[in-house]
Amino acid sequence: MVDINRRGALGSLLTGAAVAAVPAASHAQMGTLPSAPTPGAGPTWAKGIEGQRKADLGDGTFLNPILAGDHPDPSILKDGDDYYMTHSSFDAYPGLLIWRSKDLVNWTPVGPALKTNVGSIWAPELCKHKGRYYIYLPAKFPDNNTSYVIWADRIEGPWSEPVDLKLPRYIDPGHVVDENGERWLFLSGGDRIKLTPDGLSTVGQPEHVYNPWRYPDDWDVEGFSPEGPKVMRRGDYYYLVTAVGGTAGPPTGHMVIVARSKSLAGPWEDDPKNPVVRTTNNSEKWWSRGHATLVEGPAGDWWTVYHGYENGFYTLGRQTLLAPVTWTKDGWFEVGGGDLSKPLAKPKGGKVVPHGMALSDDFRADKYGVQWSFFDPKPNERDRIRREGGVLTLKGAGEAPSTGAPLIFVNGDQAYEIECEIEVDPDTRAGLILFYDRQLYCGLGFDQKNFVTHQYGIERGRPSNPHGSKMLMRLRNDRHIVSFHTSGDNGATWKRFDRGMEVSGYHHNVRGGFLMLKPGLYAAGKGSARFKGFKYRALA
Repeated sequence: MVDINRRGALGSLLTGAAVAAVPAASHAQMGTLPSAPTPGAGPTWAKGIEGQRKADLGDGTFLNPILAGDHPDPSILKDGDDYYMTHSSFDAYPGLLIWRSKDLVNWTPVGPALKTNVGSIWAPELCKHKGRYYIYLPAKFPDNNTSYVIWADRIEGPWSEPVDLKLPRYIDPGHVVDENGERWLFLSGGDRIKLTPDGLSTVGQPEHVYNPWRYPDDWDVEGFSPEGPKVMRRGDYYYLVTAVGGTAGPPTGHMVIVARSKSLAGPWEDDPKNPVVRTTNNSEKWWSRGHATLVEGPAGDWWTVYHGYENGFYTLGRQTLLAPVTWTKDGWFEVGGGDLSKPLAKPKGGKVVPHGMALSDDFRADKYGVQWSFFDPKPNERDRIRREGGVLTLKGAGEAPSTGAPLIFVNGDQAYEIECEIEVDPDTRAGLILFYDRQLYCGLGFDQKNFVTHQYGIERGRPSNPHGSKMLMRLRNDRHIVSFHTSGDNGATWKRFDRGMEVSGYHHNVRGGFLMLKPGLYAAGKGSARFKGFKYRALA
């Protein structure tokens, strides 16, 4: 991922209406976002829990994404009949949620691997060596970055505390074992470094072994940015799969390239058909497609997982996509599926596991780290949470979401609503939000006397609150049109709140940070707030 300034100025927010007003011929020239696709146009997804989007269509085909919502930089591991996958979790802690599948299409959460906040987690690498699981993870603070490793003897954990590899500057490690059994990390930019046999420290200094293939100068890209190296061996060759062109920016920028060599030290031969994956124009369903890993399917066929932005829905972050791979007679491979806008035949073999999870929460089971995560938490942030009798009590932090740590989660629907009963102590504010980062969010909160509206990452108004310290609150996000309803009589009557919002510009290409606009809860001030009966529902 290109290291863009995550704390830069907000700039102008492009609303869907404003962008739609740009003539169609200008979109490709200007790199702007065309209006969202017409709801219901083209193939539709299956409906899973709570109406959530589901890839498996139940007829032997699937429709991407396999994991909807913010699941970027997928790192996948085949382990016997099981597949495990994790993704960049950035500032969300607990982070590095691991998923399990047996057919590459349906995925069940296992649990989070990382609990200690070591920074924003970019492009991890999940691997297994001699019976032990490892995750190599770059971690970035605003003025510093390094790489860590965590390990576990069971995929469910417990996972170790992060071990500092003292690898500044690099991102996106890719683990590989050479023909002599020695372990290596390939790094961004075409470099590599040797690991000790236990995989918990490095040996020597990074060395440059590959000059990545470069696209033509007249292509619309974000930047060269060689990243996401994934290395595997098949037959006589090692295959190095790399992303170039920048993670976001123009939809045609991010792409997948391939090189091969009979030695990890090189020389590396570029695939004459590079790039093997690329969005070629703004009309495609999936934009900025890249960061790929190859994996063998249950029946011995080959597939690749990579990520992409959904046309019209940058706010959902980069979603995990699956495409078929065909090996050619000359020892290269081709990636099929086109722009992945149509159903594809599922991988052969394998078994179906329950897909996804309910996002509604009665707060009787602990979903901390599986669903709910804090944004950039302090060391003792977990102590703010108490669950008892179906009630989540959240101690206030800061004066607003901008100075606290809200509880947020990943969802993958273009339209949805959330609802919750909320009760606040004196001198406390709480509510429902859509949160990108501390400088960009929106939502509605209240204290005992007033509402507080959140828009563009600032507090915009404090109209009077007729409900007092307790109310039901509903937030609806219908394809970027956000509305709120409140009820003071347990849902017998609802009143629409007199402030609507449009949030299509709350995303990386406006703000930076590679994040997603996530729904969530917050509590601020001196006391606590109590949340009960949280409900999630996808909208048609």
